[in-house]
Amino acid sequence: MEKKIPKSVLAVMFVSVLSVCQTVPANELAKKEQWEYASTTPDGKYPELVTYTLGKMTGANNSNLPKGETYENNAYTRYLREYFNIQNKDVFEERDDQYNVSVSVAMSSDNLPDLMLVGSIEDLRQLVALDLIEDLTKSYENCLTDRIKDIYASYGEGIIDGVTFDGKIMAIPETNIDDGPNILWLRRDWMDKLGLESPKTIEDAETIVQAFIEKDPGENGEGKTVGFVCDPELSGECGYSSEYLMDIVFAANGAYPKQWIEDENGEVSYGSVLPQAKDALAKLRSMYERNILDQNFLLRTSVNNIELITKGLCGSFFGPWWAANNPLMEAIAANPDAVWEPFLIQTDGDGSTSYYSQNPTYKYVVVRKGYEHPEIACKIINGLFDYVRYDGHITVSLKNIIRINVDPTARPLAINVDYSYALTKCYHELTDVLSGKKKNQKILIYWSIHIIDPVRPIWITQIVLRQRSGRHTHPESQPALCWRMQKQIRLNHFILMRQKLWDAVVEASQNGKRILPSDRHRRA
Repeated sequence: MEKKIPKSVLAVMFVSVLSVCQTVPANELAKKEQWEYASTTPDGKYPELVTYTLGKMTGANNSNLPKGETYENNAYTRYLREYFNIQNKDVFEERDDQYNVSVSVAMSSDNLPDLMLVGSIEDLRQLVALDLIEDLTKSYENCLTDRIKDIYASYGEGIIDGVTFDGKIMAIPETNIDDGPNILWLRRDWMDKLGLESPKTIEDAETIVQAFIEKDPGENGEGKTVGFVCDPELSGECGYSSEYLMDIVFAANGAYPKQWIEDENGEVSYGSVLPQAKDALAKLRSMYERNILDQNFLLRTSVNNIELITKGLCGSFFGPWWAANNPLMEAIAANPDAVWEPFLIQTDGDGSTSYYSQNPTYKYVVVRKGYEHPEIACKIINGLFDYVRYDGHITVSLKNIIRINVDPTARPLAINVDYSYALTKCYHELTDVLSGKKKNQKILIYWSIHIIDPVRPIWITQIVLRQRSGRHTHPESQPALCWRMQKQIRLNHFILMRQKLWDAVVEASQNGKRILPSDRHRRA
């Protein structure tokens, strides 16, 4: 006998089914999948805006950002917002010389921003010990691109091992492409005016600077031209190139202060207390007494030193290979007639230059313990150092700020991540394209990002000569390029080359050639 279900029961069943369907609508399921995809992939875009608090390391002069733009609203932050739907809210913004103070305050108050940089391994270890930062192992594995992982691999296992504690990756490291000896930067136009030869040794440099002071080729007036601008610290702690340090003077005396040095007999000694350090200090004292060293260097800040250079009151300083960008781009803008030229100073009797190098990193990106989206740190690195730099995701606003020399500290994370051999790779690729050996348009665009990027002057490999790190040959040495240094490519030439390369990029775009590679990382 057929049984019929009462209409009232059917009505209840319909309402129940409807209620279940309404509990998890299809659009909500889709959004959940989007959140999951964004949180577990290198390129996934969040379905809604994710705002993260940031401890921001800044640069001088607002990092040369265009008027009206800020560290929360510039070409970099807009790109990250468009691509990933993320936005930084800065809880503090501090220059590099004061930044660590803000980090210490945040640590002591147990009030960390969601993301921040840490400038020392000691602070990183303390954050780990206090259980204040997030385990980034899964974020590293799932949300870093293969290229970024390959970049880290180019430095060897040590760079990731250095941020791994009890098997957990607790920070994302910066990579050090600044490694190398400080270069002597001189006003070539002043040298030509006085008929001075190119320097090879510290003594040659002293003679030139003394002539600058006494003969006043800059027409500053008697007693107003200063000698070497100099940081009060005198030498660096990590061995990385930095502005206004006298590490080359120490190296020329066989001294490596603030470092534990192994001698030929296998004995380890602290460089600051060895007799060679005393000899170097005596040399610096002699330079000071003869006015070759800035008489007020103990009172100077980096800002003061930049002012001396840009105002034409100083024609000499020791600085890294990227000093052509900062401070010399500003100096050229202030005085277009100024011609600055780099020189690699010999420290050893065989004509080579020695310097010391420690770890391949000295900055670390950390994430606050308990933050919901720790993978954001990896996504920012993907976006700026893979998709933009290597895949050509260049927006109009990014083109503009690169062209006008906005400092890299404008990025939310004031770090750099690139191959250990990026500098020589960039040089050789560009040389091949510009010489006609390679005509692939993509190569031109691919590497134009590097040359126009302020961290890569085209002539960098002019200074990759016979260099030694301690007792070991520098892995990127290119003896075949030694002759190039003799040509001494001038800063003005670099600026011209930079402009020509950019014009080629613009012309290619106007002719309908593809500038931006396909957006192959993005999920449809």
